[in-house]
Amino acid sequence: MKRQMNSLDLIARLIEFDTTSAKSNLALIDFVADYLSPLKPDLRLTRSDDGRKANLFATFGPKDAPGIVLSGHTDVVPAAPDDWTSDPFVARIADDRLYGRGAADMKSFIAVALSLAPRIAQAKLRQPIHFAFSYDEEVGCLGVRSLIADLKSLPVKPALCIVGEPTEMGVIVGHKGKKSVTCTVHGKEGHSALNHMGVNAVEIAADLVSKIRSVQKRIRAEGPFENGYDPPYSTLHTGLISGGTALNIVPRECRFEFEIRNLPSHDPETIMAELRGHAQDLVVEMLAVDPLTGILFDERNSTVGLSVDDDSEPARLACQLTGCNHTGKVAFTTEAGLFAQAGVPAVVCGPGSIAQAHRPDEFIALEQVRKCERFLNDLLNRAC
Repeated sequence: MKRQMNSLDLIARLIEFDTTSAKSNLALIDFVADYLSPLKPDLRLTRSDDGRKANLFATFGPKDAPGIVLSGHTDVVPAAPDDWTSDPFVARIADDRLYGRGAADMKSFIAVALSLAPRIAQAKLRQPIHFAFSYDEEVGCLGVRSLIADLKSLPVKPALCIVGEPTEMGVIVGHKGKKSVTCTVHGKEGHSALNHMGVNAVEIAADLVSKIRSVQKRIRAEGPFENGYDPPYSTLHTGLISGGTALNIVPRECRFEFEIRNLPSHDPETIMAELRGHAQDLVVEMLAVDPLTGILFDERNSTVGLSVDDDSEPARLACQLTGCNHTGKVAFTTEAGLFAQAGVPAVVCGPGSIAQAHRPDEFIALEQVRKCERFLNDLLNRAC
């Protein structure tokens, strides 16, 4: 293998690995481990329960000082080739852009960090630099949780974390949290001509979806609000629904999925309590028809938001390195909130635009790659 590769070579190589969240990321992790091993970092893997996926955590420099974590996720969202101008898993450069699934979100940040690894390994670091590359961020920041738990085994907790999600190299000090919920309504099946003897699971689910919509309308009008976010309030959204078997059968079951993207200062449990209360009122009516009916909420995932002061160490450092004189907030969720929750102050700052993520012909502007290179080079110089 070519041991020293530039950023664009590494971006192209990482894009070649189809690390869609439903698939394994081990081939990419093995490549990164093989690339880094000759540089002799302290390298460890934390694997998923089924062994199909892994996080990679690599440390360069002294182990007795608080260091800097450079964090990125290795998984990507699905890509339908028919929707793309070219193969989504083959990097293509045209018009000062690099195209490919993960180019913006977020293999470019990982690649730029890796391109700097030979210099990091040779530098006289006064504080360590850690690479933290995780799995399954796109389906709920799942993998990074075990990576963060493993940080407890370090001699010294990291001083700060920079999560390289695409922010066009802006410094992000706040992002919303996210709670993903599946709701299953168990009704009573029957002939539609005798619907008074059944419990229509689709209609009960529709009532709950309507309640979610009414809560969203109230929050949109009354808040709470927080400046800097677009939109400046918590949001609720129903994304999937399915149920029923035939038009002339009272549906026995209906299932839908919804999410809450909450402001860091807005506890999503208060929203869930209101939805559960409404569901309980519906269940009373359902049980009057059949004792086997009911409503089940399955909270599949919950990720905390991020709220960091502008004068915090990671915010000040990132602003100094980027030359930004202001910070920002974003509506999407990242792993930064989980690092901060674990006592590692974090900000989000990375190349590319979130507007290009999760869409056909995803790309990153080459100028964004160059800005990230300058940013991480300056970071290395400060760590020496």
